[in-house]
Amino acid sequence: MRWALITAVALVLGTSAAPKQAKVKPASSKSPDRPIASDFAASQMFDQPAEQQLLEMANQARARVGVPSLKSDPGMTLAARAHAGVMARQQQLSHQFEGEPSLPHRLASASALHFDHAGENVALDFSVEQAHEHLMHSPPHRENLLDASYDVAGFAVVRREEQLYVVQDFGHSIPAYSADQTEDAITTAVNHLRHTAHLPALTRHPELDLREAACSMAQANRLGTHPMRNLAQHYNVVSYTNVHPEVLPESASKLVADPRIHNVAVGVCYARSDTYPSGVYWVGLAFR
Repeated sequence: MRWALITAVALVLGTSAAPKQAKVKPASSKSPDRPIASDFAASQMFDQPAEQQLLEMANQARARVGVPSLKSDPGMTLAARAHAGVMARQQQLSHQFEGEPSLPHRLASASALHFDHAGENVALDFSVEQAHEHLMHSPPHRENLLDASYDVAGFAVVRREEQLYVVQDFGHSIPAYSADQTEDAITTAVNHLRHTAHLPALTRHPELDLREAACSMAQANRLGTHPMRNLAQHYNVVSYTNVHPEVLPESASKLVADPRIHNVAVGVCYARSDTYPSGVYWVGLAFR
């Protein structure tokens, strides 16, 4: 009797405080150097038409409920194929095998996109149509497939004998901005709060050391580094991490609403790390 084994997980990539000594690699707009699926390409049969068929069926299902289509991302497809190859080799389903990177790390290693959350479906079946049907009839997998927040995906199908090993990786991509653009956006958010509080806009003061101090936090993978503490001797300093850096923390909002504050300096550094595999903005604000 033909059957399917399916499982899924929805994973949110957070912005909690990072531990010390995590390895940090700078963000890049280039594609990653490591073709992570190449190790499996020689020994596994990736079924590109089946992958495309699964994506088309997923987008048809999304269209029926009024959800925008998923766009296939080549890097996410590489990540999905790498994991599908491992499942086929192990002949079992899992979201992470021993010694294998987690989903966020797999996506970050393969795709140049910036994500704020991601999810994954894995399945074992005998045809593309059966795999899609079984996934759609399972609530957690259907939720991933029809999640309106996901806009990009990478689908993989590996054939081993009569069985199909299926991986569907989903992500919500966010814009990638330069440091200048990000700092401008944060300044706009600061002065929007000032306007809401019926206070005059803060004067933006360039503080070259502040961006360097923000990058020192990224390199150390922690807030409150020595350069930030030095700045705190002369300014009211706030530091934080967020994939949406224009969302100010409460500590910054309190200073913004202080009528005694007249100036602000902004420094931003974007970096990927073991704790933030898809990247996060490290932000330093200096008020006085």
